[in-house]
Amino acid sequence: MRPRQTILLGLLLLLPVLAFLFLYGFGSNHYALPTYLPERADSVRVAGGGWQRDTVYHQVQSFKFRAAGGRYVTSQELGQGLYILQILTPGDASVQATREMARLQEKFRREPQVRLATIISKSTAPQASDVNTQLEKLSEQYGTISGKWFILGAAPDSVQRLAQYELGLTALRPEHLPFRPATEPATLPAGRLLLIDHDQHVRGIYDGADIHEIERLITEVNVLLYIYDHRH
Repeated sequence: MRPRQTILLGLLLLLPVLAFLFLYGFGSNHYALPTYLPERADSVRVAGGGWQRDTVYHQVQSFKFRAAGGRYVTSQELGQGLYILQILTPGDASVQATREMARLQEKFRREPQVRLATIISKSTAPQASDVNTQLEKLSEQYGTISGKWFILGAAPDSVQRLAQYELGLTALRPEHLPFRPATEPATLPAGRLLLIDHDQHVRGIYDGADIHEIERLITEVNVLLYIYDHRH
């Protein structure tokens, strides 16, 4: 092979490597996750005197439920980073979703920005006179890590109200509609998990009994963490 041809071949082989190194060193990746539960669109003025329509999304209002040990956990405590929320309902789907929560706890065990919470209607908990005893038994049963995964107890009407009016867990798919919970069916689908960011926006709704949905949840948690870590 002639020297000129050798040099040309070398350059052709080297170009993809150089392009990769350039993009790796100077490029930037931009990720976008959907935000669920749109409420309305507002017009805001932008530079140059024009107007832009921005969608306003529902923010989960503050809640406080009792945890094991007799203390109360608030949504503000959970939302210091991001949190994965589960509302436990009777049935196999909920059992499977709880197993997946244990897997998620292990996956993000060393990530302090990620917390998990399971809210249990008192009517679905084992029969016991002391609510605190119930929650402590369930925490031990599920293998929760203190400060990482919280088992919370609430009255059935409080759970239903949170699910319908704050989280959009109804028979419809309100992420594609104006969020009007008072007019939507109140059926609570079993086994749902939610991803909620530090602004109390719902960023994902997942079927906790579907392994592919859990993989999507893991990916989208990592996307949010990437966004948090690369803010300017």
